[in-house]
Amino acid sequence: MTRSRRTTLSTGAAALTLALGVALAEPAHAGEQPSNTQGSATEQSGGSDGTGIYAAARITYSGSVAKNGGTGNVTSADVNWTPPPCWYAPYLGAKDFKKKMSEDIEGQMNAPGMGGHAGAALSELQRHYEDEYGWTDTPGYKDYNVDNDGEGMFWAAVENPDEPDILKRSSCNDLPFWVENGEAPPPQYEEAITPEILAALAYQHMQLPDTEVSLRPEETTKVNLPTWAWLDKAVFDEVQATAAINAPGFALQATTTAKPVSLKLEPGTDDAVTYPASGECTINADGSIGEPYARGKADDTPPCGLKYLRSSGNGTFDLQATITWEIAWTGTGGAGGDLPDGTFGNDQAVTVQEIQSVNR
Repeated sequence: MTRSRRTTLSTGAAALTLALGVALAEPAHAGEQPSNTQGSATEQSGGSDGTGIYAAARITYSGSVAKNGGTGNVTSADVNWTPPPCWYAPYLGAKDFKKKMSEDIEGQMNAPGMGGHAGAALSELQRHYEDEYGWTDTPGYKDYNVDNDGEGMFWAAVENPDEPDILKRSSCNDLPFWVENGEAPPPQYEEAITPEILAALAYQHMQLPDTEVSLRPEETTKVNLPTWAWLDKAVFDEVQATAAINAPGFALQATTTAKPVSLKLEPGTDDAVTYPASGECTINADGSIGEPYARGKADDTPPCGLKYLRSSGNGTFDLQATITWEIAWTGTGGAGGDLPDGTFGNDQAVTVQEIQSVNR
């Protein structure tokens, strides 16, 4: 079946195919995860024929992920990288698919004004799943492939609910297609779910810990006085998020790992200098960043820190401390690779006072 033929048919039956995609994309939620945030998961409902064929295979998230399946707090350092807007995933077994499609097609055909090209497209869609010879040069399925029920599943498009661009979100517009258990989807379906897609979705949902840098002097410092900044190794560590999908004869998972590699300090005013000059403090061999202040080092240059050149007056400066995280993933079958670095930071209010002196 050519992609252009599928697109033509799905255009004519847009309401039907949209309903299929939305049904797959709707997330359900799970309870607390044993991590610093709440994970999101979905339940799989049993098949109507009692065979255990799931009504839909949805992605579950665990580990350090945002609450209620929402987008995490990681910002990709690569502005050109985006999570997948849609994908194809196992949807229904043959008997359940026939029941669902028959009901939807009948409902669409009986809708007011469903005639002309739209009605003809629905008729062709119905023929595609009822007649193995389909139409003209496009092969179809005999009686919705029910003779092979339990030996595979129909796959359908899933929209990423966190993709704001509706055109991108609905770009997986091919009609549902059959995949045998244990087999890979046909190669023309480039957006079929893979461990790499799962890894990107885990990245999208990952929740990094808040970053509060230790300062000395602490919240109040003096003009022209070096302020030391550091993060102990115990304050932060690697963070992991996992995305998984399961269906009869099909299971994939991917774990995305974020490892802190550097800290960037932005003083919140141009009237300041940073140490080093770039403001980028690299990670030490022991996993810490910077060096804690020690008595007697007040006049020393800190390896990681800053110096304010004017008072904050009656207010404060917003010191932004941003950690860069190196992100990689591993998945089913030994797959793995790198993803763009991620960043996340917090603002800390810093009061800067003038040094008072008395002349006698």
